[in-house]
Amino acid sequence: MTTRPARLVFVAGTGTAVGKTWIAAAVLARFRDAGLRVGARKPAQSFDLGDGPTDADVLAAATGEPPHDVCPPHRWYARALAPPMAADALGAPPFTVGDLLDELRWRDGVDVGLVEGAGGPRSPIAADGDNVTLASSIAPDLVLLVADAGLGTINAVRMSVAALEQAQVVVVLNRFDEHDPLHLRNRDWLACRDGFDVVAGVEAAARIVP
Repeated sequence: MTTRPARLVFVAGTGTAVGKTWIAAAVLARFRDAGLRVGARKPAQSFDLGDGPTDADVLAAATGEPPHDVCPPHRWYARALAPPMAADALGAPPFTVGDLLDELRWRDGVDVGLVEGAGGPRSPIAADGDNVTLASSIAPDLVLLVADAGLGTINAVRMSVAALEQAQVVVVLNRFDEHDPLHLRNRDWLACRDGFDVVAGVEAAARIVP
């Protein structure tokens, strides 16, 4: 890893399709609009060719970087599986967490850098490790754990925070509707009963990163 950003954040999700890329991109776009120099890295990504822009494309649009700076071109795996499984299915060489760390490069002078994992905390990110392994290896200043606000989120958040126990974790409830009693109860339970740091939505997430 080259020069470390002044503030390094790892973005995890409680699972797939919870909106972690959308949250990460929206937070970065707000920082960029505020005059901060931002960067995003997706060490490896897997995708379905028919699904539209990849995570790297979305993050690049938010930071103004080329997509291949966000995710190296040889780590783009066009198969909707966990990255090491996608690599295997495509006949690509296996890779390790160490390989991903060696490829994690930043521009000089980045104020806020976000590294986004793939899938949930225990989803494989390389042949020898998962997102917890990767997050631990880069030692971020903060982990943003993106979770859906609806049914099942308490269980998912509890298991994810436990897996990420070495890090400072802030839970970001995505798709939060302040008029939905379930969303309100989930937020209050996680914050008041479980004692987690919980925020709702992009604006609140952006306020706690600097």
